[in-house]
Amino acid sequence: MLVYKAYRVFCPFLSQFEVFQVRVNFEKDEKKAEAMWERQHEYAADKVYSMCSDMGGFFLKIAQILGKPDLAPAAWVRRLVTLCDQAPATPPNMVQLVLEKELCKNVDEMFERFEWDPIGSASIAQVHRARLKGDKNDVVVKVQHPGVQELMMTDLRNLKAFALFIQKADIKFDFLSVCKEMEKQIGYEFDFKREADAMDRIGTFLRKINRKAPVKVPRVIPNAVTRRVLVMEYIDGVPILNLGDEIKKRGINPDGKMAAAAKQNILKSLTLAYGQMILKSGFFHADPHPGNILICNGSEVALLDYGQVKDLPNALRLGYANLILAIADNDHARASEGFRELGIDTVSLCSNEQAELFKLAQVMFDTKLPPGVKVLQPFSEDSSIKKVAVQAFPEELFSVLRTVQLLRGLSVGLGINYSCAEQWRPIAEEALYLAGRLKAEDMKTREQSKRGFFRRIFWR
Repeated sequence: MLVYKAYRVFCPFLSQFEVFQVRVNFEKDEKKAEAMWERQHEYAADKVYSMCSDMGGFFLKIAQILGKPDLAPAAWVRRLVTLCDQAPATPPNMVQLVLEKELCKNVDEMFERFEWDPIGSASIAQVHRARLKGDKNDVVVKVQHPGVQELMMTDLRNLKAFALFIQKADIKFDFLSVCKEMEKQIGYEFDFKREADAMDRIGTFLRKINRKAPVKVPRVIPNAVTRRVLVMEYIDGVPILNLGDEIKKRGINPDGKMAAAAKQNILKSLTLAYGQMILKSGFFHADPHPGNILICNGSEVALLDYGQVKDLPNALRLGYANLILAIADNDHARASEGFRELGIDTVSLCSNEQAELFKLAQVMFDTKLPPGVKVLQPFSEDSSIKKVAVQAFPEELFSVLRTVQLLRGLSVGLGINYSCAEQWRPIAEEALYLAGRLKAEDMKTREQSKRGFFRRIFWR
């Protein structure tokens, strides 16, 4: 099985890494040691890239997780981030077979023009630019890779067995529940009809509650959706992965004020959209990795790929709103209550449980990095997860956790350290107020908070 093949590839690499750690410890020159680490990271990144690329399927999603700038060395990020939308593509003849079988028409009958070279290829599907007969606007055609569902779901079943082993070892976290939720959510991604419905629902919601939606959502082309093919509006833009190159191309100093303002506007739009989706609606796009974000005119943002969405139960939506207020207010006691309300069962392995539990809440559910920290090390000896064991973690909360982690990776990649909890405070307050759980006099000058929403710490 592919998971076991990955173990065989990775285990010798881990052994080499342990030998390297011994060697580098003998190097007394700090600059030479740093150079040794950089070479080691480049080597490791190539190894992981090759493994994930060769294995395909679920391992491409593993690359997305490992290639986050708040978790991985820069060499890993540079190498692995390319797998977000540059995965191995399905050949044109196979794409044509899928299209004609699903749409019950010849490609030439339906399309005025079809570009066979994909504009992007990810773990489950690839996308092509095309134009429908009799239309003046281009569309995007999303086509599922043949056979990928069986491959990926087999990998996930094997991963559950591995999760049982891991959580009995040194890392005390309920990984099995996380794997179960991943299996369920990824299973949904293979139904493009469900994705089309999610895209319509989220687009309508964001347009309804805003004078101008904070992010663009592609519109679905009617009568051009099946389980394995999805035709949607084409949105012209630059992948956020290429933002730095685009800024330089326009003659803008990448370290100057204009570039900083553009990046802030991008993060501002994404933060507002996700705060509204998660805390107001409970139905949200749960996959904001860099391959799913386009930058359009100026710093306008388009959010793509609605295969992974989550409909959060009302109790968890309000429980998360309560935890957001606890984190934003630095309220340790309320954070502990929030964990219990959300059904996160923890056991203290230290003397200062409440303080460590609050740190764990920040690491799991907020985007802000601690002062002086550039890369998180969640499994180091002094990390909170080693001091507070998570015995039970609600499966349905995993999508929130993953979304916040991806937003943090984006913010670190853009060079902005901010707290989504602080920015979502007014949205969380409103959600709790409308549910009757917060009185008007307790809302901490809610209207003032709203007016100053994007003038606070985020932009300093």
